[in-house]
Amino acid sequence: MDVRRDFPVLDKEDLAYLDTAATSLTPRRVLHRMDEYYVNYSANVHRGVYRLSHEATRLYEDARRAVAGFVNADADEIVFTRGASSALNLVAKAYEPEIGPGDEILISELEHHSNLLPWQQLAKRTGATLTYIPLTEEGRITVQALKSVLTRQTKLVAITHVSNVMGYETPVRELSALAHEKGATVIVDAAQSAPHMPLDVRRIDCDFLAFSSHKMLGPTGVGALYGKRRHLERLEPVEYGGDMVEETGLHDATWQKPPLKFETGTPPIAEVIGFGEAVRYLEELGLEAVREHEKQLAEYTLSQLDAMEGITVYNPTTDSGIVTFNIDGVHPHDVVTVLDQEGVSLRAGHHCAQLVMAFLNQTATLRASFYVYNDHSDVDRLVRGLQKARDFFAGFEEGLR
Repeated sequence: MDVRRDFPVLDKEDLAYLDTAATSLTPRRVLHRMDEYYVNYSANVHRGVYRLSHEATRLYEDARRAVAGFVNADADEIVFTRGASSALNLVAKAYEPEIGPGDEILISELEHHSNLLPWQQLAKRTGATLTYIPLTEEGRITVQALKSVLTRQTKLVAITHVSNVMGYETPVRELSALAHEKGATVIVDAAQSAPHMPLDVRRIDCDFLAFSSHKMLGPTGVGALYGKRRHLERLEPVEYGGDMVEETGLHDATWQKPPLKFETGTPPIAEVIGFGEAVRYLEELGLEAVREHEKQLAEYTLSQLDAMEGITVYNPTTDSGIVTFNIDGVHPHDVVTVLDQEGVSLRAGHHCAQLVMAFLNQTATLRASFYVYNDHSDVDRLVRGLQKARDFFAGFEEGLR
């Protein structure tokens, strides 16, 4: 994909940016769309009856329709949030009145902390049992594994769609069908899938799905929660304030219809508009083409790492553009310091997924994650940097002896 010229950071910096799984770069057209709001409108939404407010509201709701179409939802099933973490917390808090002792919440060790901590805390507050879906030796979630722990007491199943460390895709459609047979609600963390592959919430048949703008070429501070209409209508809001209320008296109030009852206060208007533009940009590229491009880069990376001595790869069968590995005997933070000097931006650490690190018996790993602005030259640059880091630290160790 020849889109590098669309990203101003890559014009200014000579680098290979390989940390999209944390945060993606932003194309000019998204930045221009947000600037347009501040320059030409800069009014609040859903409140004013004057022209500027009407136009701001139109742009805001156009973005909602774009995001809804991106996952094959209806516009009133999309709640704008501060990001995937905020969306998952919203669901956990909204379900608290319905969860109690004897109920079960199923999650996995593959989860990012954003889809782990809300359910841990919900279980602690309500007395529910937190149960983990067993992983295969490779580190995957399977249909058979869910069957082994799913019971009539299971109320919530919260699972990652694509692991932010292992890059494995979870068979969420099949798992949703099984969970629904037991009457359970299914929540999908799509932070690592929505930016990289076609998504259809009708086909998946999940009850909720969360994703973030900043991982899919959009601005930070905004994300989306898809929820089936019947759930959004039934659940109570978890925050209160302006715009989400329909009518209030001295002692009680009634709420707006979804999604507005979950969007209290002045929203991040420019960011939502930018989010919508990022979605349009990705749709123009084509999500199937995006996915294939990333898989090719991941396969090329794996072949190059396999040819290097002293490299341990933890996900050689990755389903995505995520490749996780280490240089044997060298701390990942030391490696990325060398790589940074070579113009390679790579993630090192536990990736907000410490249960995955425990599964791998590591405290930290290196992670390369690819996107539309990467190409084979970025992989070659990474490999040269890794060779330099490996040889430097091997020589350093030899000198100490």
